[in-house]
Amino acid sequence: MATNMTTGPYDLKGRTALVTGASRGIGRAIALGLASCGANLVINYAGNEQKAREVKAAAESCGVSCQLAQADLAQPDCAQRLAAVADQVDILVLNASVQFRNPWNQIPLAEIDQQVNTNFRSSLLLVQQYAPGMVRNGWGRIITVGSVQEAKPHPDMVVYAATKAAQTHMGKALAIQLAPHGVTVNNLAPGVILTDRNTEALKNETYAQAVLDKIPLRAFGEADDLSGIVLLLCSEQGRYITGQNIYVDGGMGIR
Repeated sequence: MATNMTTGPYDLKGRTALVTGASRGIGRAIALGLASCGANLVINYAGNEQKAREVKAAAESCGVSCQLAQADLAQPDCAQRLAAVADQVDILVLNASVQFRNPWNQIPLAEIDQQVNTNFRSSLLLVQQYAPGMVRNGWGRIITVGSVQEAKPHPDMVVYAATKAAQTHMGKALAIQLAPHGVTVNNLAPGVILTDRNTEALKNETYAQAVLDKIPLRAFGEADDLSGIVLLLCSEQGRYITGQNIYVDGGMGIR
């Protein structure tokens, strides 16, 4: 459970944050980190309402308000569905993604569409929905969650890696255009984080060791390793950071 940190340097009281894919994994850790610093939350989830409610309860224990917003980000109406719950936010964390593993010559069209729509198109749609309000207020934080695969693409995840790279470059273009309005845009590129998705793949000990051998710190990451950086970027201490791609990968991207 998150620890209340609202008296610290990352005080976010009075801010409202929307986190996509917040019912588990990295999104959950980021959402609870924001709540611990006083931010009110809008928790987006695709289908697991029970997990989303558990995150909501944990966030509310920090003394903040929390709303649930169900939306499938692969659908073209995802921004409208979220806006029906919260029409304005101060912090937008674009975390949700889908990932399929297939050799490049065996990727079905449906998997291409779902990854492009969820991982890239929805990010642009949500920025179009929420950035204008940030501009009007003269303050905003947009954080995309990419992947170390932008630098080290997995051979069986061509589309996933491409969508994450596209999202990051979108963020850099937006950072230039939104900077004069007090809105920062940054990307986090996590490495091998022990989420449900990765834990399943790492059950194969041979594969897990091969992956570990590529990480200079010789350890897999935890979801909470991302939340501290988000808190910095969202706080006034992070006001001078924009347009950056920050790797949280144990050094994997440089090897």
